[in-house]
Amino acid sequence: MFTDRLNRARELMAEQGVDVLLLSVGADLPYFCGYEAMPLERLTMLVVPRDGEATLVVPRMEAPRVAERPDVFGMRPWDETEDPVDIVVGLAGAATVAAVGDHMWSRFLVELMTVMPDAVWRRGSDVTAPIRSVKTADEIERLRAAGAAVDRIAGRLQRGEIGLVGRTEAEVSTELGRQIVAEGHDRVNFAIVAAGANAASPHHEPGGRVIGTDEVVLCDFGGTIVGDDGVGYCSDITRCVYTGAPPREFNELYEVLFEAQAAGVAAAAVGTPAQDVDRAARSIIAAAGYGEYFVHRTGHGIGTEAHEDPYIVEGNDEPLVAGNAFSVEPGIYVPGRWGARLEDIVAASPTGPDPLNRADHNLAVVA
Repeated sequence: MFTDRLNRARELMAEQGVDVLLLSVGADLPYFCGYEAMPLERLTMLVVPRDGEATLVVPRMEAPRVAERPDVFGMRPWDETEDPVDIVVGLAGAATVAAVGDHMWSRFLVELMTVMPDAVWRRGSDVTAPIRSVKTADEIERLRAAGAAVDRIAGRLQRGEIGLVGRTEAEVSTELGRQIVAEGHDRVNFAIVAAGANAASPHHEPGGRVIGTDEVVLCDFGGTIVGDDGVGYCSDITRCVYTGAPPREFNELYEVLFEAQAAGVAAAAVGTPAQDVDRAARSIIAAAGYGEYFVHRTGHGIGTEAHEDPYIVEGNDEPLVAGNAFSVEPGIYVPGRWGARLEDIVAASPTGPDPLNRADHNLAVVA
């Protein structure tokens, strides 16, 4: 798997005129070699020459954490008295065009630019994103398993099995995080809990606000399940519940959201430009008079990162291809009053949109 991914990267490097690909901390590294580096001040770097062997430059103290794959990459541990940047430069050889990973620490990029003053620098994602954004059947099944795990949590939330009233947003967020891990995830990526007017902030930080009766509670949560190969795949779901009988005005808002989200999913067919999925959802919200309250894109890609290509947004006219996986999550946020969002992960497939989340889409009423 890793050899195939690196070979595909080299093909793109050749097409783009890139001599060497440099991947440090971030999701690209485990995707291409199975090792996830700690975000330390010590340099870890996978050096991938277009025409040579890949080498993982790693602090010697971190080397025991690496699952060695000699058929994929060589290892070059470095000692505290060595300069890892010099090692990387030596491995890069006579490279004149270098592509660097999006999450490389700027201190190392600045040092590389200083010692390679004649090199042209490119974004590594120009090479890696086209590969990562098209999932294999195995990757889709790993995303499906992660989605099923958070579906089970959403179901408990909707059935009132996760207590809300009288607890703080932070307490409920902690409970969701505990259940994410209990359902097989290796880590929690986020667990947004936003009650009442706080739900009008799409990325609200759960705090000490106590959840009361007769208000909406928006819950957006997900994590990462890491496989035996060292590569993790993410989940992401949003559902809303109401702690009491929803007023007519909120029911009307939610009905619009429900219709918009379903339209976005239905539009997510192979060959459809990504922006048309956004338009399908957004047009319904706008027609109902809520257009100004839908303040973000309709979706983002998902895979080894919770947010990655392709982005479902106006201006992205790239057609969806089989294997793309992304969220469809329209929202309506009325400042000072309330907000709602409804999110599924969807895979584009030859037979049509394939939702990877199956939890009930209706507005649940809980005590």
